[in-house]
Amino acid sequence: MTLLVTAFAAVICTALWYKNAPESKMQLGVLCWLFWGASLMWLVDAIFEYRELGAEYFTPSPEDLLNDLFLGLSVVALGLIIWIIVLLIRDPRGVLKAKLYKK
Repeated sequence: MTLLVTAFAAVICTALWYKNAPESKMQLGVLCWLFWGASLMWLVDAIFEYRELGAEYFTPSPEDLLNDLFLGLSVVALGLIIWIIVLLIRDPRGVLKAKLYKK
């Protein structure tokens, strides 16, 4: 479930980035890298867990599914927080700079 959540977030983010690629004012490329990196991490985790559990990997309990969903949503939320911090530091539109130097 964590892999699905982060993969969907990565695909949606990549589509948004591609739509706005020439301008790139909102630093969506950073967010894409975060989500694709998380998806790759969960893919490796799924491969190793499948190697350990075998066919039982595809029949998780409802509690495990819920825990994985919350973990996946937490990873997406953390990625969004990191993206916002990067966006505020780089300040591509100069909004923070204008507010700080406003007299």
